[in-house]
Amino acid sequence: MDAQYEITVIIPTFNEEANIADIIEAVNSTLSANNIRGGILVVDDESRDKTIEIVQNLTLKYNNLKIIVRHEDHGLSQSVIEGFKQANSDIFIVIDADFSHPPMLIPLFYGEIKKGADVVIGSRYIHGGKIQQWPLKRRVLSLGATGLGRILFPEITDPVSGFFALRKEVISGVQLHPRGYKILMEVLGKGQWKSIVEIPFTFTDRHNGESKLTFCIISDYAKQILSLAEYSLTSRNNQIWNEWKKMAKFGFVGFSGVLVNVGFLYLFTEYLGLYYITASVVAIEIAILNNFFLNDYWTFDLKDEVNSFTQNRLKRFFSFQCVSIIGLIINIGILYTLTDFFGIYYLVSNLIGILIVFFWNYLVNRHTTWKLKTYSNYSASKSMFVDTDSKQGMFVDIDSKQGMFVDIDSKQGMFVDTDSKQGMFADIDFNENDKFNK
Repeated sequence: MDAQYEITVIIPTFNEEANIADIIEAVNSTLSANNIRGGILVVDDESRDKTIEIVQNLTLKYNNLKIIVRHEDHGLSQSVIEGFKQANSDIFIVIDADFSHPPMLIPLFYGEIKKGADVVIGSRYIHGGKIQQWPLKRRVLSLGATGLGRILFPEITDPVSGFFALRKEVISGVQLHPRGYKILMEVLGKGQWKSIVEIPFTFTDRHNGESKLTFCIISDYAKQILSLAEYSLTSRNNQIWNEWKKMAKFGFVGFSGVLVNVGFLYLFTEYLGLYYITASVVAIEIAILNNFFLNDYWTFDLKDEVNSFTQNRLKRFFSFQCVSIIGLIINIGILYTLTDFFGIYYLVSNLIGILIVFFWNYLVNRHTTWKLKTYSNYSASKSMFVDTDSKQGMFVDIDSKQGMFVDIDSKQGMFVDTDSKQGMFADIDFNENDKFNK
């Protein structure tokens, strides 16, 4: 892999003899069909099966293929980091060897990077993404891991995805020290990035072999969360620290709302003679208004709209109002449940409810009311169909009416523009391109 490539596809492996040849052929077919000058870098952790031998034989067939065998400090994340170091391109794409991640999405990832995104993430949890063939236990573990990750990155729907692309400059000069297999968390926590795009995809369970998910991996992930949190507090020049600051401001605004609520409740009841329930409803609404404007102007720094009640601000206020009301209902429910059913002192129950609702309010508002433009979700009108058994797929962009068909076995691809009824046929074995017009 001596040439400079546009992208490098990094494939970490350990005992993947049943999948590795197919995934390499699939990636190469996709790159060739889309005229992408890409390299493939397999980073292996001393597989005990024939993975290394298979890849070494394939390097005779594909001059863009290279394998690195690591002899110490084994682990998926460490393998990916080694791939970052050895890749000969300015754009990296990380993909699993077991077809859990559809190779035909590689051109979309590359396209979003070329448009200006710093990081592109394949997400299972935005509209259009899903998980297939997972047992309930694994789904619960995945959702739990994702939930923990979103505490650090509230606006990213799948911060623990193993399918992602990034610019080299994002991690230039950054010391990555991940635990376990969630390397993306380390990149997001320490990397220098401004814009992220999430693309939905269907995560299918591995074709062959066994899943490597173990209790030790889960434990390492929990330690990684704590390590990143500690790093953010000591380094401060990172996205997590910025999130902590917003959360602290949000909490301060919430406390000011309590003072506003109590003050107006006392004023309306004692001096204006309102019934205390009526006074409480009015005081709550005033506190919500107080919290909204302080968060809009100060916490999330939307000074460009401070002098006008714009349509966007109205939408944000409606969203904030709904989240606040739901939070109030949750708080009352927790207070009642803990006090009446578990015998906890009502003030303690109330404090527990306030703490839970604080995180509810912050995370939901962060993901809806104040979802910043830093993050961009891929249009739902773009979809990907993949049959991983036949290794055939169809990408369809409904807006542009363009599609891509790839048959991995025959190494043939078809690009179709349905408006002009023109297409491009590519036979990857012979590198021939024949343009046609129906």
